[in-house]
Amino acid sequence: MAPWIAKQLRELLAQRGHAWLLQGPSGLGQYELGLALVRAWLCDRLREEGACGECESCHSIEVHAHTDLAVLMPETVMLQLGWPLSQKAQEAIDKKERKPSKDIRVEAMRDTVEFAQRTSGRGRGKAVLVYPAERMNHVTASALLKTLEEPPGDVRFVLASESAHQLLPTIRSRCLGHTLHWPDAQEARPWLVRQGVGEAAASALLRAAGGRPNEALRMHAAGVDALAWSQLPRALARGEPGALADWAPAGIVEAMQKVCHDVLAVGSGAAPRFFERADLPREVPLHAMTDWSKELAQAARTAEHPFNAGLMLEALVSRARCALNSGGPP
Repeated sequence: MAPWIAKQLRELLAQRGHAWLLQGPSGLGQYELGLALVRAWLCDRLREEGACGECESCHSIEVHAHTDLAVLMPETVMLQLGWPLSQKAQEAIDKKERKPSKDIRVEAMRDTVEFAQRTSGRGRGKAVLVYPAERMNHVTASALLKTLEEPPGDVRFVLASESAHQLLPTIRSRCLGHTLHWPDAQEARPWLVRQGVGEAAASALLRAAGGRPNEALRMHAAGVDALAWSQLPRALARGEPGALADWAPAGIVEAMQKVCHDVLAVGSGAAPRFFERADLPREVPLHAMTDWSKELAQAARTAEHPFNAGLMLEALVSRARCALNSGGPP
């Protein structure tokens, strides 16, 4: 466990409450902290620093089969994190009747409400982990709200969110709030190295992730090369689509948004966040970056649509080249 997550876990375990809302930007460890919290609540031999990691309860959570833990997530996230879907949902997906849901389904929420009303199987109460909580629609959120307002006596909730402002105000008011701590680079870099990221790459990827260590680790796992990342702004200015050829559409747009952000920041007299200043094109008019930023925001809303990926990449790179060269040669 990352040291900043372990510290926050101890702080939360020292407080009482039946529902926690863990909030903050993505990449700070909301899921990791939420899972550690429910693991501690259900542990047979709880320690001051959290769950023991050795008892039957801890093992059951490790293999994603604890009878007193309900995990409420979009099906895409559950599959990504290795949590099993319900038998009905899995059969529907296997038969290609539908694709895995990107939102928390109402049916899953109803199952969770029923779970909350049952008696604990192991006698240590029950726990519900909701992540990312902002993926609930209005109907799903309303179903959860009723349970939060009238919680059964032995169930506790953790809602982990990367966009807590999208939650219903009534849900936020029913939870104790905790904003994730943002670790500094001196703390995050050694942790990344311990996860298998090279020392030089750890610094570069941490910057590429905007200082968010979990996001930096995700980028490393996705194969993002630190050197290629530093060369990305100038590659886009030269109109080279190969710099992002292996990226998913949403990742391409996000990378371009980071380039746009930093060029805007430098042009406004501020420090860049995702790249070194020397990696960025110079003398780009702010109005060109502002227009490009608006276009990228629009592209982000449709990045998951089934467009031709190659044509989409060429169009995005062509637009990036125009924007980054509007002030002269790169």
